[in-house]
Amino acid sequence: MFSSFDSEILFAARLLLGGAFVFAGLRNIQNAAFLTQLMTTRGVPQARLVLWLGIVLQTVTGALVIAGIWTAAAALCLVLFLVVATPMFHNFWDHQGPERASRINGFVGNVAPTGGFLALIAQSL
Repeated sequence: MFSSFDSEILFAARLLLGGAFVFAGLRNIQNAAFLTQLMTTRGVPQARLVLWLGIVLQTVTGALVIAGIWTAAAALCLVLFLVVATPMFHNFWDHQGPERASRINGFVGNVAPTGGFLALIAQSL
């Protein structure tokens, strides 16, 4: 059973993890033209549609995680999103020098929340 303090920590975890994806989804709206072009060059079919589906997925599931509604399902959706999006946008293996380092940082920055989402899934089952 959770104490009040445990519940507060769990809410903070959900707020930080889910909030990052709500923020990213909203930010991606501003960058939609650039991201669509990038996805097109990476061979994503119907890149604009896929991008908008990703934006909706990020914002809705992020909000569900924050609210603690369908937490395991929302967290699983975000894990799957990260598995697809991370190698697409942080392809460090195709770069050298400072650009490679930047892409590695982005890659690791996307892998880390996966652990948090897996912990939320385990906690909510």
